[in-house]
Amino acid sequence: MSTTPGLLVSVRSADEVAAALAGGADLIDVKEPAKGPLAPAEAEVVAAVIDAVDGQVSVSAALGEWSPNAITEAHWHLELPLQYVKWGLAGYAPTPGWGEDLLDTRRELPIGTEMVAVAYADWERAKSVPPAEVAKFAKRFRFKAFLLDTWGKDGKTLLDFMTAKEIAGLVDGLKRVYTTVVIGGSLRPEQVKQLKGVAPDYFAVRTSACAAGKRDGVIDATRVKKWKEVLAGVKVS
Repeated sequence: MSTTPGLLVSVRSADEVAAALAGGADLIDVKEPAKGPLAPAEAEVVAAVIDAVDGQVSVSAALGEWSPNAITEAHWHLELPLQYVKWGLAGYAPTPGWGEDLLDTRRELPIGTEMVAVAYADWERAKSVPPAEVAKFAKRFRFKAFLLDTWGKDGKTLLDFMTAKEIAGLVDGLKRVYTTVVIGGSLRPEQVKQLKGVAPDYFAVRTSACAAGKRDGVIDATRVKKWKEVLAGVKVS
């Protein structure tokens, strides 16, 4: 059966929720874009977003870059009814046996909250783990969700660091083990046609869904709708 990829829209406050939902967002993510690719919004902001969404779609939250204190730092966020949480792996060196500490973090999450495995396509500049390695890890340890994103938010997009063929291989391998796959990386709607053969479960957007296409702008329902129209032409088997 063919379906259409969903659209994840990242908001920075409850004020942006109405526009995201009006445009057709299928999943709402919360972060603070001014502070980094996956910088957390304050727990009070996340709580207000959850209230504004009011159960209409699932809510996820970015919790920054992973550190050994990840759970302690996210204490208040983890009190909230979030379906997904995610930490980036910038500055995380893939030494032998890497990932054990990430699994320890996952074990400490509340029941009902899933940890997303995050890979940065620009892993070299993020001093992170190569996407293929993160994907292998996610498959081996049965992560329910995986995000492919870019660390640098400087105008470059996912396609500056990986080819459509590489992205498709990664996505297909993960979907074979029933992992929900999300693709971000500052993509614009017009780039979707370059991703022929790439069929994630969700495309994740922020910059291109904001007024004037500015990451620190406000979510624009018309721009969200534009994404939905483009995705209507993409089929996921």
